[in-house]
Amino acid sequence: MSDWQEITGGVTAPRGYRAAGITAGLKPSGLPDLALILSDVDAIAAGVFTTNQVCAAPVEYCRQRLQAKASTRAILVNAGQANAATGEQGGKDALESAKALGQALNIPPESILIASTGVIGQRIRMDALLSGIPQLVAAASETGSDSAARSIMTTDLVPKSIALETTIGDRTVRVGGICKGSGMIHPNMATLLAFVTCDAVVSTSLWQQMLSRAADKSFNQITVDGDTSTNDTLIALANGQSRTAAITEMGPEAEKLEAMLTAVCQHLAKAIARDGEGATCLIEVQVSGAADDKAARQIARSIAGSSLVKSAIFGRDPNWGRIAAAAGYAGVPFEQENLRVQLGDFLMMENGQPLPFDRAAASNYLKQAAAGEYLKEDTVLISVSVGNGHGTGKAWGCDLSYDYVKINAEYTT
Repeated sequence: MSDWQEITGGVTAPRGYRAAGITAGLKPSGLPDLALILSDVDAIAAGVFTTNQVCAAPVEYCRQRLQAKASTRAILVNAGQANAATGEQGGKDALESAKALGQALNIPPESILIASTGVIGQRIRMDALLSGIPQLVAAASETGSDSAARSIMTTDLVPKSIALETTIGDRTVRVGGICKGSGMIHPNMATLLAFVTCDAVVSTSLWQQMLSRAADKSFNQITVDGDTSTNDTLIALANGQSRTAAITEMGPEAEKLEAMLTAVCQHLAKAIARDGEGATCLIEVQVSGAADDKAARQIARSIAGSSLVKSAIFGRDPNWGRIAAAAGYAGVPFEQENLRVQLGDFLMMENGQPLPFDRAAASNYLKQAAAGEYLKEDTVLISVSVGNGHGTGKAWGCDLSYDYVKINAEYTT
């Protein structure tokens, strides 16, 4: 039983936040493409970014900003152009965007973070962005989370958001989040943009530590296609407007807040994996018996990321051999005779030996999961044990369909 409950409101559920999303003309499709998340006061800011050496100008901009000043007032997000591999001009565009928003909000540009998503190698359409900023600022409201979530989408089929609420001391504390991501998804970080807001009072260093650990258990545990993006950005704000006592070190209250932050990140991460380009189902891999949690998570990622496992699930083929093989090449030592593999309720391998199972029924299990409506708990569950250790871990992915190739073959056209 969790210590929190789900509420509505996304990133504007916590106190002291507004958001907006508009159509500025950045996308050729004419769909919403410019978003704003705004805190009424300075908020502590933490970030986790892509490990890709070819990183986008907004990623470099945010890293520099957070190193110089670990607080912010606003996040500006554009969709349509990634502003990655755009050279020196890309950095100038990011800075000009921050200055324009700062002027419209009457706050220093140093208090603004920037994120972009879209086609790599394309500069932001600056005329459209700059023209849209006044409308974006005017639209910011305490109910604007949904419009912001829609405005950061690219190949996503649906917007993704969540908000949770708990009590710390005698005060209500909320954490909300939105994200986008559907393709080019792989750990360290996965390809995505994610923005989390919180109204607790928490120290800068502790908030960053909490976010990094939450990312390791969520966004760094999802994979769609094995491609790590140039633009991955996870930013979390904490503005203190719940008026809790300051949380400055780990203890019961910090643990409660981190657990809720992790739950928000995991919900968003699973929503991305479920919405994988061309996907028909979500895959959850649970690993136990490893030496430690890190090793278990590594094995889980290996299985969730296997193209052969993903293809078999799309074909509704309960091919447990591919699962065993992916566990074996994860780079984590274990004894083969300790390996146990289960698909849903079907135990297929134990003590390193194959077991008889109803193949037709197992295939039907995969068909039923694929037939589930979007974002319901119709998930293909793979459970693997590798020994008697205390380490456990989870990873999420999706099946690999014909449509994935079609979507990405036509992406820039």
